[in-house]
Amino acid sequence: MPFKLIVQLSFRNLFRYPRRNGLLLVAIAFALAGATVTNSLMRGWQYDMLDRAVENLVGHVKVQASEYRDDPNMAHSFALPTNYESSISGVEVVGWAPRIKVPAVILSERQSRGVQLVGIDPARENISFFSELAFAGETLADIDDGRIVIGAELARQLQTAVGRKLVVLSQGADGKNRERGFRIAGTFDADGTSLEKAFAFTGLAATQAFLGDRSSDSTSPLVTEVSVLLADELQRNDAVAELRTAFPDKDVADWRALQPQAAEMFAMADVAIYVIFVLMMGGLAFGLVNTLIAAVMERVRELGMLRAIGMPRRVVLVQVVVESMLIMCAGIVLGLVVGCLSVWALADGIDLTAFAEGIDAFGMSALLIPILSVEDLWLFSWLSLVLGFFASVFPALRAVRIKPLIAMNR
Repeated sequence: MPFKLIVQLSFRNLFRYPRRNGLLLVAIAFALAGATVTNSLMRGWQYDMLDRAVENLVGHVKVQASEYRDDPNMAHSFALPTNYESSISGVEVVGWAPRIKVPAVILSERQSRGVQLVGIDPARENISFFSELAFAGETLADIDDGRIVIGAELARQLQTAVGRKLVVLSQGADGKNRERGFRIAGTFDADGTSLEKAFAFTGLAATQAFLGDRSSDSTSPLVTEVSVLLADELQRNDAVAELRTAFPDKDVADWRALQPQAAEMFAMADVAIYVIFVLMMGGLAFGLVNTLIAAVMERVRELGMLRAIGMPRRVVLVQVVVESMLIMCAGIVLGLVVGCLSVWALADGIDLTAFAEGIDAFGMSALLIPILSVEDLWLFSWLSLVLGFFASVFPALRAVRIKPLIAMNR
């Protein structure tokens, strides 16, 4: 029997049992739509976590002194070459950010706290969260700005305000303790309070003058790190290789090495996406098998008659499988359409401000924006077709075992 005729018979049979097939279609579509929405939310969380890790003064790749990660202080700074921005040629770079980042103690009139003092060039911090902060008061004007900006939560803990002075204590490049007074230019408001408590920013040149080696006659600016933001995160290994050639005696690492917890959670999200999909579609598979077996049992006389007039077993097998696959294909298309429309309806994001304290610990922002991945949709479609095929084989085998004489007498 020509395959085209088998498909025509299978297609007509779908409309002979509209209620049963309609419910099966809705079940498949509901499972695919749910998997699509769940997947987009997981992808949104995954890439939001990546963005937060990269923007948290890390970048995709970072250059530091070899001893800095074990002992982060100004003694492990290095002179920044004048042509450092030409050290990467084969990778598209969005921006570079040289910094001084050292642990420090910050004191107000009433309280003291431990922070990370970060000397920055504000014009280059478009690659970090600093460029997205909302400030009360003023931000840093330029690289020479000797004022300081702190987080709103840190200002509350220190019981201070914009315009007042703070004293900062840290270790200089010569190993001696240094202290200096800074006037508060402004306070910043970030997603969650962890960033507000952790960092205090001032101008890079001002920090170099504060913590630099005063016994040295070198005019080269000292920094503790240089962060690099790439146009494509997948090129980070190429960037690391080129920077290791340009900075042979420095520690060059990508964000995965610098933020191992975020990297593990990023990888875990991939596994979680497929586990959730398998669980959802696995539950659907049981329902699909039961429904198809019931459909075969309802059609015992019909299938027996087809066998009696000479339809081979393999044709009956193919017909039942084709009917199941037609329903599966229609359910996949409908489910993906509904799922995509649901994701687009959530394009503005889901506000998680009420859970800000909890999600901040997982490196998430308070606004979860779902991300729809075309590759995931194709993968879900093919996996669903494979699942539908295997789910239809068992009912089809039941159908070919029906004896024509017994079936006709039922």
